[in-house]
Amino acid sequence: MKKNYQRELDSVISSLSSRPRLLLHSCCGPCSSYVLEYLTRYFEVYLSYYNPNIQPRGEYDLRLENQLKVLGRIPGVTLVPCEYDGGAYDEAVRGLESEPEGGARCTECFRLRLDFAAREAMRLGCEYFATTLTVSPHKDAQRINAIGEELAEKYSVKWLPGDFKKREGYKRSIELSREFGLYRQNYCGCLYSKTTEE
Repeated sequence: MKKNYQRELDSVISSLSSRPRLLLHSCCGPCSSYVLEYLTRYFEVYLSYYNPNIQPRGEYDLRLENQLKVLGRIPGVTLVPCEYDGGAYDEAVRGLESEPEGGARCTECFRLRLDFAAREAMRLGCEYFATTLTVSPHKDAQRINAIGEELAEKYSVKWLPGDFKKREGYKRSIELSREFGLYRQNYCGCLYSKTTEE
């Protein structure tokens, strides 16, 4: 049976007695816009833009530039620096290159980025970690949350459940993207998705 991760998030938020630290993995500026607007009300947010899947490098840099635009418009978020690491992605998906979009290759990509986020949360002393990935209607929130829960157990950091597309979250991200003048990409990130989404 599918879990209602928005309801689970509501439950976590209603139980908070302070503003805990949250390491938020961001896949891109547009997706992060709504998620940051929402979560900064309840958490002290540290943002990790760890996306070694984004290819080519120029596309990664363009998306990072737009991520920084969002941080310029939503105050109080700490950017956690990290380097581009395309080799980590290539290694993670080796042998899965011909998988269909949304299949096993994507699962490993989610796992790679969320594993990094969990480790960063632990390193920074954050109580929770989460991702913006579920704001997209193209991403499987059940799978992403299951990976997050698994990594929470592995690293002893709490996973903040979420399905940010709910309650018009995706629509709001489009509105904010327009308001902030953001570049909205037309493929997920890797060159395999670029081929299938064109």
